[in-house]
Amino acid sequence: MRKRNPTTVTSLRRGRRTGPLVRMRGVRLVLGLLTLLCLAVFPLVLGSNVFALDHKHEKPYALIFGTVWGPDNRPAYGIKIRIRRQNEKKARWELTSDHHGEFAQRVPAGTQDYIVWAELKGVNSAAGKPLHAEEVKVHIDSDERADMGVHLSE
Repeated sequence: MRKRNPTTVTSLRRGRRTGPLVRMRGVRLVLGLLTLLCLAVFPLVLGSNVFALDHKHEKPYALIFGTVWGPDNRPAYGIKIRIRRQNEKKARWELTSDHHGEFAQRVPAGTQDYIVWAELKGVNSAAGKPLHAEEVKVHIDSDERADMGVHLSE
């Protein structure tokens, strides 16, 4: 008499085995095919920027970047900077210089002149004298970066 493997069962149909190992091979085959399908389709989905941020609605801009210099030719921290278009009277943007005396402001791209100045009401030098600064004209042609400096004097 022949011994049978306890993990397989012989069906009545022509010696086909339908035990747990045979069923596991089928599951592995299906999982393998699903994995290959995912690996083939996933790069196509990523390539189409489905998960990427939508940058179509971002408008082009120019950048006004500047440094505020104190009377001692060192960067000045905490100075309020105002920016307006040349043909306007009120400031459109207000910002403050950082610890390196720097500031940056995005402005719409295109040909335009801007006026940049420091708001110095109540700001004094180390000697206690009031500080002054002249307005600086910045010309933008398109989506570019314009570097400039604001110099404070006593």
